[in-house]
Amino acid sequence: MIKLAEGWKDFAVLATGDGYKLERWGEILLLRPDPQVIWRAQRDLFAYPSLSAVYRRSEKGGGSWEYFRPLPESWNISYRDLTFKIKPMGFKHTGLFPEQAVNWERTGALIREAGKEGRRPKILNLFAYTGGATVAMCKAGAEVVHVDAAKGMVERAGENARLSGIGSGIRYIVDDCKKFVQRELRRGNRYDGVVMDPPSYGRGPGGEMWKIEDELFSLTLQCAQLLSDNALFFLINSYTTGLQPTVLENILTLALKGRRGKVEAYEVGIPTEEGIALPCGAGGIFIHE
Repeated sequence: MIKLAEGWKDFAVLATGDGYKLERWGEILLLRPDPQVIWRAQRDLFAYPSLSAVYRRSEKGGGSWEYFRPLPESWNISYRDLTFKIKPMGFKHTGLFPEQAVNWERTGALIREAGKEGRRPKILNLFAYTGGATVAMCKAGAEVVHVDAAKGMVERAGENARLSGIGSGIRYIVDDCKKFVQRELRRGNRYDGVVMDPPSYGRGPGGEMWKIEDELFSLTLQCAQLLSDNALFFLINSYTTGLQPTVLENILTLALKGRRGKVEAYEVGIPTEEGIALPCGAGGIFIHE
């Protein structure tokens, strides 16, 4: 099953093929590599009218942006009542993953439902990057603790919150996620939900190593201990190639064994203007019942 982020107006995937995806970010067209795109392009994407920039990979690793026309250093796009800063960065990124609107919608609905009961859920967002999920959940009525090892990304999350009209309700933490969770366990803190979007590989601010196949299950077990008795959800998203949705389903089922609820797993994707769906990763969510 694939869940598609279909509510965008300021973003679209226009065309795909030959290892690339052509995207519209507001009025700016960017061409970026995508390892899932192994089919042939239906047209020459590099000759697309008004193409602003392309990210070209290097045979030595990494890559760089090639610009065809002047671009602002950054610009804003919106999704419903949320606004985000977009900026071409290293390793092909722009600072936002639009397909995550699928998960913003799901967690937001659960948070708003809890709000009807007079609750203001406290949510822990790990590997929180530039705060797409943080901003969406706070806007829905949650108090969010936002944790990421990269100071620049946490600062960017604060910018996105301000752009979306959020002045309070978010606590920003620059830290290694594993160490932060361990400290929260010792402190006895509890959360009404956990969201995590772990990288395949990574390093914490102190050089701490992260490898998803070695670390994800144990971290999920620890985070399960942080959940309050009537926690709303536990969401894991992954972009790791080869990690199937069923893996996330199994991890959540085993880690949350004994809790009353259901687990769902799915692909996350974006519809394209070619009439096909572009797969963009895997998601798994436990929902309290």
